[in-house]
Amino acid sequence: MQPLGWHRQDLSLECNRADISLRSTDQNSKAVSDILGHLFTHPSTLSPPGNRMAAQAGHSAVMACPHRTGATMVTWKISPKIGGPCTLEFRADQNRVHRTNCSDSVKSEFKPEQFYALEIQQVGMADEGYYSCEVVNQEGNFHQMYQLTVLVPPRLSLYCDNHSIPVCEAAAGRPAAEILWVPENSSTTEIDSHDNGTVTVLSRFTAHSTNRKTVTCKVYHATLNETMSTDCSSHSVTWFLHHVMILGCLLSLIFLFALFHLYVFCDNRYVQDQYTNPSGQSMGSLEGLLVLHVMCSHLRLSQAS
Repeated sequence: MQPLGWHRQDLSLECNRADISLRSTDQNSKAVSDILGHLFTHPSTLSPPGNRMAAQAGHSAVMACPHRTGATMVTWKISPKIGGPCTLEFRADQNRVHRTNCSDSVKSEFKPEQFYALEIQQVGMADEGYYSCEVVNQEGNFHQMYQLTVLVPPRLSLYCDNHSIPVCEAAAGRPAAEILWVPENSSTTEIDSHDNGTVTVLSRFTAHSTNRKTVTCKVYHATLNETMSTDCSSHSVTWFLHHVMILGCLLSLIFLFALFHLYVFCDNRYVQDQYTNPSGQSMGSLEGLLVLHVMCSHLRLSQAS
């Protein structure tokens, strides 16, 4: 049989543990409350626990609350990276929804069978941010948090530049796309970041030793995987023929211009007078006039025929 002092000591230890446990619980509750308050006041400084989800721009994003029955109040809090916070609050006893600073694209029917889901229609860059749902029933308060990221598919193009080099471009995508070439040879990549958060990636195929005329560009992105092919060798032939045609047109214009001036010159009576009465002219001038006379004669014959 243990002395009574031992029982008093055990009882004191248990009381101390209980007091420490209660203080710890209070501190944890206060810490959680502080975290939630800080999150929706300074969303860019804290990455909250919860689900990370992504939605493609222009599509819909759906987020659900914790599945709890007998909810008396459901609250959605939205803290976007752009713009002010938004709140949707549903009270079962009033059967009404109170909206504060929320756009029309934010919708929720607050149906229990749909887990009080929140839908963002036509998701845009401004909708990116933090979303929190709180469900209150007789058992307590239950939270579900999301971090929404908006994906933007890039605009794809594959073309040959002025030096017949294949160029593959993934413009204004989010996040940045990855570009690979087939065959796998050396390439140069340029990355341009835009103010709206999108990124343009441009890759040039720089290998000239490959025996293959056709090269393939593969673009990998969170929203798409695309493969495109081109043959820039035929482009170089087309480029050469195009410039030959331009040169031919210029020469034709010069010839027509010269022919027109010759026609005007041959109609000048001064040339005929100088040839028929070449007094005071040197032999060199006579030879030049003779050539002009022959050319004018051919011109007149062609007009007559």
